Amino acid sequence: MTYPDTITLAKGAHKDRSDGLCLLEAVAWFAGEPHSDHPACVSPVLAAYGRSLNDALGDDSRRLLIPFISVLSRTAGDGLDEARGYLALDWIIRVYTPAWLDVAGLTREARALRDLRCISDMAAVQDARPVVLSAWDAAWAAARDAARAAAGAAAWAAAWDAAGDAARAAAWAAAWAAARDAAWAAAWAAAGAAAWDAAWDAAGAAAGDAAGDALAPTVAVLQDSAIGLYRAMITPGGAS
Repeated sequence: MTYPDTITLAKGAHKDRSDGLCLLEAVAWFAGEPHSDHPACVSPVLAAYGRSLNDALGDDSRRLLIPFISVLSRTAGDGLDEARGYLALDWIIRVYTPAWLDVAGLTREARALRDLRCISDMAAVQDARPVVLSAWDAAWAAARDAARAAAGAAAWAAAWDAAGDAARAAAWAAAWAAARDAAWAAAWAAAGAAAWDAAWDAAGAAAGDAAGDALAPTVAVLQDSAIGLYRAMITPGGAS
């Protein structure tokens, strides 16, 4: 096969290799598996995240995933998926969510999440739960207020749209899926993802281009961070 460094990764799934390759399809090719974006040689946690990350990134950033191709092919059944799930949840709680709280002006709540200890076990999840729920309560209240003010609603909707099109697609849904795939649904339930979605949905109307441009730096930082999270999830704790 073609050496991974020479591959061009493309968005989405493809009917065959002549049509293009996403990250997971490239891994299947590298591993000698049939064409698929669900290769058997890859941890299901990493595969779920990788598919979303591949599609959320632009062409230039997607190239940064190419070095992961060979190592991903050796991750199925390696016993590290629970650790990967905790890394994903920690990122959502202490990196991703505070970034958007800052955008909304909820800097105190953002700082409280960043100051939590690393979410690396169920005890940490339980310790974090009241802080997370308090932040989401504040976000819910802010969203309600924003819905009553056109400018505020536009800013909040812009944040949600930007997250949905970029960082959220790259990490939010995929990282939560990683947690579920790692078989600790209790952490998912404790965090209350539905409440956060509802708070964002309350923001209301579509955002204009100017608001989207203002959010571009946050999206870019979170995309870079999401790639770093993926690297860490492949070999959690520096495991070989």
